[in-house]
Amino acid sequence: MHRMSLAVVHSRALDALRSPPVTVEVHLANGLPSVTLVGLADTEVKEARERVRAALQTSGLAWPANKRITVNLAPADLPKESGRFDLPIAVGILAASGQLDADKLAAFEFAGELSLAGELRPVRGALAMALAAAQAGDARTMVLPAASAAQAARVAGVRVLAAAHLLDVVRALLPGDAAEPLPAAQPLADETPPRRPELRDVKGQAGAKRALEIAAAGGHGVLMIGPPGSGKSMLARRFASLLPPLTHDEAIEAAALLSLTTHAGVPRWGERPFRAPHHSASAAALVGGGSPPRPGEISLAHHGVLFLDELPEYPRSALEALREPLETGHVTISRAARQSDFPARFQLIAAMNPCPCGHLGSLLQTCRCTPDEAARYQSRLSGPLLDRIDLQVEVPAVPLAALGKAPDGETSAAIAARVAAARERALQRQGVLNHALAGEALERHAALDARGTSFLESAAQRLGWSARGYHRTLRVARSIADLAGSEAIRLAALAEAIQYRRVLVTR
Repeated sequence: MHRMSLAVVHSRALDALRSPPVTVEVHLANGLPSVTLVGLADTEVKEARERVRAALQTSGLAWPANKRITVNLAPADLPKESGRFDLPIAVGILAASGQLDADKLAAFEFAGELSLAGELRPVRGALAMALAAAQAGDARTMVLPAASAAQAARVAGVRVLAAAHLLDVVRALLPGDAAEPLPAAQPLADETPPRRPELRDVKGQAGAKRALEIAAAGGHGVLMIGPPGSGKSMLARRFASLLPPLTHDEAIEAAALLSLTTHAGVPRWGERPFRAPHHSASAAALVGGGSPPRPGEISLAHHGVLFLDELPEYPRSALEALREPLETGHVTISRAARQSDFPARFQLIAAMNPCPCGHLGSLLQTCRCTPDEAARYQSRLSGPLLDRIDLQVEVPAVPLAALGKAPDGETSAAIAARVAAARERALQRQGVLNHALAGEALERHAALDARGTSFLESAAQRLGWSARGYHRTLRVARSIADLAGSEAIRLAALAEAIQYRRVLVTR
């Protein structure tokens, strides 16, 4: 077998949702036995020295004796983290020492963490790696641990092979006819979607159900205000049942973001994400952070729903960090050395009590809070944040007599059919959902007649709206008109949209 002292192996790093290529260069030289890792590797990568050595020895492969081993991860200025480089480093050492056919390496990309017994463990970001390879038009075949390969195989245009053990990879890279090809990875079969909670289970609350229908049709955010036990959480957890299923591209992107945070497979492929962080979550937990930066809850809810219950109880800094993502649909996490961008096109469904005791304005129980206490509680939500939430709806307490009655209202399926039709109407007309209309497109597709313009301007002036509030009301009215199958925004749709633009006030 031809022996050489230098081997070049291809792999990929993770940089937010991007996965830039990394070249793993392994050089063997005479000298005192040592293993040196260079190329901005973090602690997890540097620990690969011991994992790779043990994996080779327990697998019956030869560790280069009396050799000075240098491993370079290029480019040198790109941070490298996690155990994904165990497999490429092991393959490079074996090729440099002549135990593999080094000429075959150029056709493959490798990633995988090694156990001390040589078994391959899944890595984070397998879908992000496959997406990056597909977008770059890379012709190399990816070799991944079996669990990671099943995720990556969902991306079209990328050939993925699955390996369970280091020896499987070694046998595939033997010279000539001695090679035993690795099997092509097969995507996991789609799980049967679980039965979603039925909106009809929520008794009463016709106004809140109508607001959720409008929000689903246009992609708008919703704030529900009401006393404890009025059904706010039940409504929020049934909101996803009104949304159409994810498209293939949306499912890939949502799953790729989730794969950045877990080694395990993505549960319930194609289901819209529903994230409900506890109110003690920090700003970094919501928008992302850390070193290296990882996506937060708003990005993990991409193409899905972010439910924030007990909204005023969240830290003020966490709530204020939501303002820009609600407008732009993405978040940029800046560090001294680099920036990381994550998509964050989510629907915000929030819920809160009107005061500390929760019974302000209730007809069933007397509020124990003073006006100042209620005002301080509501002031935990800043005006700029409230200005970015399209629909603000009151969810009153349900009379006890209504609880014993049969479920009322329409089923989720009936409402979802109207929502799907309204979304399709908007997409065919303007290419985006109504919440994303802006500038000239908003003026063209949400145009009002003279009477409607006068009515909206009068309401905006009387209620003290900002320009953002004015435009968001227009978008909501456009969604109401789409639900009604109307090309023009009629006065009734405009009046209904104005009702949802309420401001928290103590009473």
